[in-house]
Amino acid sequence: MKIVSMLAAVVAFAAITTVSAKTGYGPGEQDWGFVDVRTGAHMFYWLYYTTANVSAYTERPLAIWLQGGPGASSTGYGNFEELGPLDLYGEYRNWTWVKDMNVLFIDNPVGSGFSYVDNILQLTSTNNAIAKDLVAFMKGFYELHPEFEDVPLHIFCESYGGKMAPEFALELYYAIQRGELKSNLKSVNLGDPWTSPIDSVLAWAPLLLNMGIVDQDGYENIMVAANKTLELVEKEKWTQATIQWSNTQGVLLRESKGVDFYNIEKPTRGDAYTRMLLKTNNYKEQMYRTLVKFDIDEDRDQILENLMRGPVSEALGIPSKVKWGSQSGSTFSRQMGDFMKPVIHIVNELLDHTPLRVSVFSGQLDLICATPGTVNWIEKMRWSYRNEYLNAPRLGISVDRVLEGYEKTVGNFSMFWINRAGHMVPADNPAGMSHILKKITQYDKN
Repeated sequence: MKIVSMLAAVVAFAAITTVSAKTGYGPGEQDWGFVDVRTGAHMFYWLYYTTANVSAYTERPLAIWLQGGPGASSTGYGNFEELGPLDLYGEYRNWTWVKDMNVLFIDNPVGSGFSYVDNILQLTSTNNAIAKDLVAFMKGFYELHPEFEDVPLHIFCESYGGKMAPEFALELYYAIQRGELKSNLKSVNLGDPWTSPIDSVLAWAPLLLNMGIVDQDGYENIMVAANKTLELVEKEKWTQATIQWSNTQGVLLRESKGVDFYNIEKPTRGDAYTRMLLKTNNYKEQMYRTLVKFDIDEDRDQILENLMRGPVSEALGIPSKVKWGSQSGSTFSRQMGDFMKPVIHIVNELLDHTPLRVSVFSGQLDLICATPGTVNWIEKMRWSYRNEYLNAPRLGISVDRVLEGYEKTVGNFSMFWINRAGHMVPADNPAGMSHILKKITQYDKN
């Protein structure tokens, strides 16, 4: 496998084979570059070394962050909107994960963010292809950074990452078992996950009705559209189901007068907001704007694009031919036939056939991957400790004497309900997220 690194310098001492840390954009030591996961497919990563008070950064775990979409950028959205050391406006973020762990943002699938392909036909079209690209990436990453081979590795994700991360973790685990690479993989953690898409869709109307956002008529209209999606899923007409998903989204926005898909309490522009989203009849554009652009606030979205294509690209020495996000729309479109397929069986396999820890965390104000839908697909899992999990007590999460949510753990599986958070739990409730990080990674006990 060919590895293409954009590093300014490589440590030349014979006893050291790792890539040197350097100053990038923002505080702390960093590293970044491309790994060719296939011929013509170039995956970009951005590594932040922890700023924790330790004698060596390898004393702290390595956390991978995978964004959703598919096609949304981890180095952009996850980094500057949720958990990196700087926010979108260049201000220091007090709750950055980098204070406690090493964080590796990967623009995945290829075509997302700074990752790119030489030919659009080289973009992935299935979840398994995405997972295998990520395994190829990890082989290249460990060649560049063998010092991380023994460091505990924890995969975190959000949204559509809830489909990609489980299969990635499973493929990575089996590759490790086959001796293809060395990695200390410990856990996979699904944030507000799109793991079972139809369960999310079917949860929309009940949640909005119970919150008073739609009335009975609105509920019934949304459910008619959602049930049409269900029929197509049951017939395994996957592309048509994806299109009907978009139609259901339109009905929901009309009936709710423009509720925010990522946080039902977020102020929106009401009907004007709805008209802006639905001003095109192109269902691909509607879905792309919701799932990849990530924020319907076009001004804020433009700020991020300007940041990534301007100061960030300049600081990291990104080649001029690589424009952040320029292939994201095509990346999303190529996955349309896979978009509505569930991966519950993959989570089952992780729990019953690997020693990996699996956790799910969900913000209770999220709509697009609504918590009730997540609870429903978890109940559908058929794993060894299913009955014990369903009958186990749910405990409160208290941080500094404030109730931040609830949790339930049985065996290697945990579910976390996070209060006062929508789709972006790390940004919406840092205290609740910190509890999850400590419990899963044990970073403060290494």
